[in-house]
Amino acid sequence: MTMPPMIFKKVPIHASAMALSLNSSSTQKEASLHEPMYYLLAMLSLLDILLCLTVIPKVLLIFWFNIKTISFTGCFLQMFVMNTFLPLESSTFMIMAYDRYVAICHPLHYPSIITEQFVVKAAIFIIFRNLLATLPTPVLASRLNYCSGNVIENCICTNISVARLSCGDIRLNKLYQFVSAWCIMGSDLVLILLSYCFILRAVLRLQSGGAATKALSTCGSHLILILFFYTILLVIIFTNKAGKMMTADVPILLNVLHHLIPPALNPIVYGVRTQEIKHGILKFLKYQK
Repeated sequence: MTMPPMIFKKVPIHASAMALSLNSSSTQKEASLHEPMYYLLAMLSLLDILLCLTVIPKVLLIFWFNIKTISFTGCFLQMFVMNTFLPLESSTFMIMAYDRYVAICHPLHYPSIITEQFVVKAAIFIIFRNLLATLPTPVLASRLNYCSGNVIENCICTNISVARLSCGDIRLNKLYQFVSAWCIMGSDLVLILLSYCFILRAVLRLQSGGAATKALSTCGSHLILILFFYTILLVIIFTNKAGKMMTADVPILLNVLHHLIPPALNPIVYGVRTQEIKHGILKFLKYQK
C-alpha cells in the first residue's frame, strides 16, 4: 500500500468516532428519541461508524507506524465492507427523504405510514438489495490472477486499485462496478430529487410564509448531508476519470476524505439543527457526569 498525502496528519480523525458514538448513545438512552425518524439517524450513525472502523484505522497505521502491509483476506474484507456500506448510506438518505416527503406532503397520514415496522422493513430491504448488488464485486476481483505485483497504489483496498495488480482483463470488473454503483446510488439520488420536487411543490402551495419556512427547515439538515455525500462522491468519480491530468494523490485524498468528512458532519449537523437530539445529547452528558 502506498502512503496518501501528508495532509491527513492535520485532520482531527477522532472527531468522527466521538461525534458518532455520542449521537448513537444519546439516541439509545433518551426515550423521546425512540421514534422512526431518529431510528433512521441511528442507522446512519451505525453505518458511519462501521465505515470509519473499516478505513481509518489502516490509514492511521500507515501514518503513525509506517505499517503499509495488509493481508489478502483483510484487503478483500475491506473492499466488501466499503462497497456494501457506502451504498447503504445512500439508501438510508433515500428513506430519510421519503420520511420528509410524507411529513410535509401527507402530515395527517405520517404516524400511520412512517412506523417502526416501516423502518425495519425498509432497513431489511436496502440491506438485502445492496448485498446482492455489491457481493459480485469482491468475488470478481478474487477470481483474477495476481502476478504483476503486490503494491496497491492507494491507502485503501478499492476494487479497481486491487484489480490493477492482476495480469488478466479487468474490463468486466470496471463495468460491473460502474453499473452496480449507478443502479443503486443513481436510483437513490433520483428518488431523493423526486421527493424534494414534491416537497418544494407542496411548500410553494402554502399560503403562510411562516409555515413554508418551518416546513423547509425540517429538511435543512438532510439536504446539507446529501450535498456533502454526493458532491464528494461525484468529485471522486470525475477525478478518477481525469486519469493522468492530475497527480495520483488527489483521488486517494478525496477517497479518504469521503470516509471521514460525512461521518464527522452527520451527527454534528443533526445534533445542532435538531432540538430533540441536542437536548438528548446534553442530557446524556449530564448523566455521564
